[in-house]
This record gives sequence, structure tokens and C-alpha cells, in this order.
Amino acid sequence: MNRKRLKRILAIVAIAFVLTGCSTSNELITLDTKFTDAMNDGFLSALITYPLAQAINYLTPKVGIFMAISIVTIIINAIATAFTFKSSLAMQKIQEIQPELQKIQAKYEGRSDETSQQRMAMEMQQLYAKYDINPLGSIASTFIQFPLLIGMYNAVRRSYAVANAEFMGVSLSQSPSQAIANKAWVCVVIFVAMIVCQFIAIKLPQWLAEKHGREEAEKHHKTYKKPENQNQMMTYAMLAMISFAMFSIPTALSLYYCISSIVNIVKTLVIDRMTHKEAE
Repeated sequence: MNRKRLKRILAIVAIAFVLTGCSTSNELITLDTKFTDAMNDGFLSALITYPLAQAINYLTPKVGIFMAISIVTIIINAIATAFTFKSSLAMQKIQEIQPELQKIQAKYEGRSDETSQQRMAMEMQQLYAKYDINPLGSIASTFIQFPLLIGMYNAVRRSYAVANAEFMGVSLSQSPSQAIANKAWVCVVIFVAMIVCQFIAIKLPQWLAEKHGREEAEKHHKTYKKPENQNQMMTYAMLAMISFAMFSIPTALSLYYCISSIVNIVKTLVIDRMTHKEAE
């Protein structure tokens, strides 16, 4: 089950990064660039890349390149959250019911006949219905976030402000690999911070689920048993691939991913607070 999910996610990520190279222009987007000019690069480029690049260009003279990218990132995530809040809630609930899901899977382990598989699917569906979870809904956030990541990649690559502005005397248009060669340690720090924040954002739902599991076990005077198969392989594979990709991409995108991860951490904590408010 986990391997299938991993393959699915890796395929989506691979497609996304292939698409990032499909931009037909390397020309910088300046404040003088018109929307009609952006349309020459494609409809999606004009709708996503152009406004993001222009927002960075507009904000940079006022607040600096670091804050400009941070503000644009927060706005992007706020918009994405408005569309994916329910799917994020479903993902967090699925994480918390993993012990019950694993019990069902263990019950039918080694039984590959069609009848057993149908019964297992039915019991899992009943479990989802019990907790009001739509398992397919959790996919929505993935398909919304990747076009934004692609758009931000092209915005960073083509923004005049990113190409010319500096943060603490360093250009964020250089990649972490270039930054190491140039001893631009600010970029390296941003890259490392991105990896750490991304790791926390990925693992936090699991940590919270385990925390609530222990609390529930203590409440009923039972011994808490940590669920097995916590998707460790998927977590580390995702993190490794993200780190590898970001290592050769402008550091400005690492900053975007770092801020996005922080926003996701806050969102996870808020959802957790909402879903466990009654218990408190």
C-alpha cells in the first residue's frame, strides 16, 4: 500500500519538475512587461508565473527581496489553504486512524482472493464513513500545490528583482550548489532551513497522531502501542528528492519552500487544535 502511494507521489513530482522546464522563454519579467506579452508563453504561464513575478518585482523595492518572496509565499499558501482546507483535514484524520486501518489490513493479510479484498475495502470504507473522511479528498491539495510550485519556479527564474536584488549582500538567484562554491553561506542556511522545516511539516501529523494515541490509551488505562509502517520510506524519499531538486535551483525557491513548510506546520497545528477542541 505504501509503495503504491510512494510511486504515485514520485510520479506526480517527476511530472511537475518536467513541466517546470516547459517554459518557452527565459526573458526576465519586469514591471514594464505586459500581460499580453506573458500570454505568448502560454495561458498558464500568464495566469500563474506572470502575476507572481510581478508581485515580487513590485514588493522588492519596498521591503527587500527576502520579505518580498516571503509575503508572496504566504499569500499563495493562504489562497491554496482556502481551497484545500477540507482535504488537509482529511489527510490529518487519516493519519490518526492509521492504527484502525492497520488492524483491518492485518485481518486480511495474506488473503488475496477477490472476496477478501472486497470485504477489506468495505470495512475500510465504513471506517472512513465513521470519521467522516473522504480519502480521495486528500489528493486535492497535491494537485493544487504543484501548479503553484511550477509557477513560482518560473517566477523566481524570470523575475527581474530576483536576478538583480540581493539579501545580505548575496543574490538569491544562485543555487545552493553555486552558493557553496561562492561561499555565499546565507543561501546555504536558507537551503538547510528549508530541509529542516520540510521534514517537520511532513512528520508533524504523525507525531500529533501518536501523541493523541498515547493520551487516549492513558485515559482508558491501556498500554499505548505505536502503529507500525508509518510511511518512513515515503517520508525520507520525498525529502531526499526535494533536497536534491532544490540543490541546483535558485535559492529563492528554497526560501519559498521553507516559508510554505512553516505555513503548513501552523496549519497542521490549527487543524489539530480544531479537531481535538472538544476533548480538551
